[in-house]
Amino acid sequence: MSRTFLATLHFDGTGFVGWQRQAAGRSVQAEFERVLERLFSRRTVAHAAGRTDAGVHAEGLGVSFAAPARWAADALQRALNALLPRDCWVPSVHLMRSGFHARKSASSRRYRYDIGTDPASASPFRRPFEWALGRPLDLASLRAAATLLQGQHDFQAFAAKGEPKPHYRCRVEIARWVERPWSRGVSCHVEADRFLHHMVRMLVGTMVDVGLGRRPLSDIDLLLGSGDNQRTSPPAPAQGLYFVRASYPPELFESEGPYRVEAADSRVESDFSRPLESERPSNIERRDEPASDRQGSERQVSLARDREARHA
Repeated sequence: MSRTFLATLHFDGTGFVGWQRQAAGRSVQAEFERVLERLFSRRTVAHAAGRTDAGVHAEGLGVSFAAPARWAADALQRALNALLPRDCWVPSVHLMRSGFHARKSASSRRYRYDIGTDPASASPFRRPFEWALGRPLDLASLRAAATLLQGQHDFQAFAAKGEPKPHYRCRVEIARWVERPWSRGVSCHVEADRFLHHMVRMLVGTMVDVGLGRRPLSDIDLLLGSGDNQRTSPPAPAQGLYFVRASYPPELFESEGPYRVEAADSRVESDFSRPLESERPSNIERRDEPASDRQGSERQVSLARDREARHA
């Protein structure tokens, strides 16, 4: 018997070809599934809330998987962090209802794109984690462009060409530019019900050209109505993009067992001065757990660490 869990995953995308397992190159999915196989002694597939490209980072990627019923959420979190590579980290694991799927069950997804407009953005300590543009942008123009993206539109002009899709409509709930702390530049926050391949990076690349005065604001509406990406600006570099979070209906969280998940408010916050979900204290409240369960969980984590030491 198995149960479904949802892990929240942080990773530095610098050394990965993206989330999805590839024929060549190091993928986040392959690393995560390798750890699950060590823990469960069987091949286990992990499903992510979204696919990320090479170099894209995550600070709240939802990953669902099935685990043997003996595992508790807190023990899984400790075991995953004991075996995952140093460029990955799991801050939380939740027990979910049967049938939950990290991608199919998500009601929305949020991305953030960071741009450095100051000279120090070229620093080797910042360049891998933002677009080191190093020149000023007109924030008013950026915000005006973002406003035009909100609502439901056909975003085919902002998608990489590939296999034809039934439709290219996405409903953008949030599209906003904000100033980063310490005059380090600007960030674009985008939340939508779905995203197309390269959509956020192509949106950012086009809006940056508007912010630099390279193209008029009216181009945004023209591109939304064209359905052709030939006139769209080049996509922004991958390293500035972060998968921030996926939102799920509260009823998909399992309320029974050693944990109780409080029904979090699923509405999107409009005040970006507030911390993002990934920066807030967890909504999970620990119930009293029998001593036998705690001891079993500790043994599972200890065995996982022993296996890691033998393979080192």
